[in-house]
Order: sequence, then C-alpha cells, then structure tokens
Amino acid sequence: MSPDDSSASLPPFVEKTVDSTVDTTNDEHDDVHLVRAGDREIWLVGTAHVSQRSVELVRAVIERERPDVVCIELDQGRYEALSQEKRFAEQDLREVMRKKQLATLMLNLILASYQRRLGLKLGVAPGSELLEAAQVATRLGIPIALCDREVRVTLRRAWRSISWWQRVRLLSELGASVIESPDVSEEDLARLRNQDVVSEVMNELGRLMPDLKRVLIDERDAYLAQKILEAEGRRVVAVVGAGHVEGMKGRLERSELADLAEIESIPPDSFAWKLAGWSIPASIVAAIAWIAWTQGPEAAGENVAIWFLAHAVPTAIGGLLALGHPMAIAVGAMSSPFTALSPLIGAGHIAAFAQLWACPPLVSDFSTVGDDLGVAGRWWRSRLMRIFLVFVLTTIGSSLGTWVGGLGVLRNLVEGSGR
Repeated sequence: MSPDDSSASLPPFVEKTVDSTVDTTNDEHDDVHLVRAGDREIWLVGTAHVSQRSVELVRAVIERERPDVVCIELDQGRYEALSQEKRFAEQDLREVMRKKQLATLMLNLILASYQRRLGLKLGVAPGSELLEAAQVATRLGIPIALCDREVRVTLRRAWRSISWWQRVRLLSELGASVIESPDVSEEDLARLRNQDVVSEVMNELGRLMPDLKRVLIDERDAYLAQKILEAEGRRVVAVVGAGHVEGMKGRLERSELADLAEIESIPPDSFAWKLAGWSIPASIVAAIAWIAWTQGPEAAGENVAIWFLAHAVPTAIGGLLALGHPMAIAVGAMSSPFTALSPLIGAGHIAAFAQLWACPPLVSDFSTVGDDLGVAGRWWRSRLMRIFLVFVLTTIGSSLGTWVGGLGVLRNLVEGSGR
C-alpha cells in the first residue's frame, strides 16, 4: 500500500492533520507539523503520553508517510523498559546506593507512578504511542532513532538547577501527587490530549520555576532537535511529546545545533556549596576542640555526647517510624553522628543499604511498586518501599540532629567563653 492509497484507512480525527500536501508548520492546533529543513521533510507528531488517540495517530502517520527513519522521544533505557517489558527488578539497588542515586530513582518512580495511574483512567499504558512508533516502524522495515537524553541525566540536572526552597516545594507537590489519585473528568481527558493544554502547563512550569523548565523542556527541545537532524534520511517522522513541538520547530527549520556535551553533563556542585557542606562539620569540630582547650576534656566530652545523642536519637526514631530492620535502625543511628561530619555520604544511605542487606525485597514488591506508591498504607507493607522509607526518614532524623546538636555545641561554646 503506497502512501497515497492509505488515506482511506485513517481515523476521522487524523484525516485533516496528515494531509501530506499541506504544510502545517504554523498551525498550532494540529497534532502533526511538517517542518522543512533544507531539502528534508520532518513530520513532528505531538502526542500525549497517556492517550489512545495518540497511539492511533502515530500509527496512521507512519503508515501514510513511510519515512526513511522514525525518531522517537526515548533514550535507550526507557526504550528497553517499554519494548522488553523490563521490570524495575532489574535495577541493581546496591549499585544505585553506591552511586548515591537513590533519591533520583525515587523521583523517577514517583513521576512514573502518577503517569501510570493517569494512564489507567484513559485505558492506555504510559508511553504506548512511543512503543507503537517503534513497532510500526519495525513492521514496515523503517529504521528507528532514539533521540531523547538519558532520563538519569535529565533528572539530576533538573535537581541541581533549582534552589533548596524550590526543591522542598517540588517534593511536597510530588508527595501529594503520590497519595492523591488523578481526579480527571472526561472533559479534562479530552483537553489533556490537545497540544495547547500541554503547552500551557509547560508555560506555567516555566513561570514558577524557570530553571526547572529550562532543563526539562528547553534543553530537551534542543537535544531532540539535534538528534533528529543527525538522523539519516530525507523524510523523517519524529514522535515527541506535544509540549516539545513548539520549541523544536524553529530549531529544526534553522538546522540549529546545540552543545550536546554541555547538556549531557551533570554539573558538579559549586565551590560555594562544597564550602557550605564542609563548613558545618568543620565548625563543630573546631568548637569542640576549642572547648577542650579552654574548658577541659570533661566539657569537651559532654559536648561530644550532645552531638552524638542529638543525631542518634532522631535517626533511630526515623528508622522506627519506617519499620526498618533493627540492624538498619542501629547502623543508621550509630553512623549518623559521623556521617554528619562529612558531606560525602549520609546516614540515610547507610541505613537503607543495611535495610536492603537485612531484608531484601521480594519479587512481588518489584512488580507492584507502581501501585504501592499510590497507596500510603502499602509503603510499610512492601519491603522495597520500606527501603525508601528508611532512607527518607533516617535522613530527616540525621538532618534534625545536625541542627539540634550543632546549636547545642555552639551554645555551650558561647556560654563557656563568657565565663
């Protein structure tokens, strides 16, 4: 079947948007946009990642256009997860903890869980249209190109780009989304599928947190556009989220290149942040040393005990609230006074690793993690979720101990100096 003979098989809502004789580049209300970059034709298909309509649209456009290559908004890891039904169980949690990426993994799971629950309301799995693009291309013998930046890099760059206050705000809103079920009406679901609604959400995100929007949207617009330009073939179909279309069209038309090395890197902590990270432990050690010099070893010992108890007690309470294994509670509590003196590793990571070692997750925990995240009561019943709880609650306890213990030591220093 040639492209010209396939129009009769298109769904009604596709007929207008995939007329290959019409350039829809400037039609903001269409889901499909034809962009001309030199002698190349690039069909941008804007999709919603939880829409059956998008699945049908992607299939129709690829079957109609029969391009030289199909570009997809996926990185290698996400593509394998969709195409091979690769489960979270394949994650090496020990390696994740060793690299201190547990928080990034948690954030990714929260986002995936919310999108999955929204997809259940629509009757379609998240990312189905991306997988459909790959499957249709494979069936037709068309090469595919995975054009998105690695999700781990995106999340870590996003986290590094915002302030601590913005991080707290973001986590609180994500935390609320974990517990709350997406309450979406049929009218909302219909609007969700439209590109203009997605763009409005992105614009609002940019207004509230410009740095976050820059990493999640603008940088990926540039990355996706360049990867599409690098793909071989004169005629291209590119399947991307609707929120990326407007930011990509101009770049593609101008054949604008981005500095991929820069936006693929994870920026290190600034010197000021590293200095701040070491300043607290350095101040505490110096304060206790000065107390020992001016007030004697006994007074210094009392302040060491204050520092130790201020960390051990709330960290242990955090582990107890998480229903952690006794070994994890003990290890977290005992390590907390020492890890607080070094920004290299936290008590939460050590406690979570002990929890993983003492009480490893069951296979069933991995298979239900998406559902468990959406029901607060399941967090304590799942061994996997309990590892995350141990990490979060012992980290909070240790952080509280730093403030309580630090203020106690500094107060004794000041009072002793005034005598």
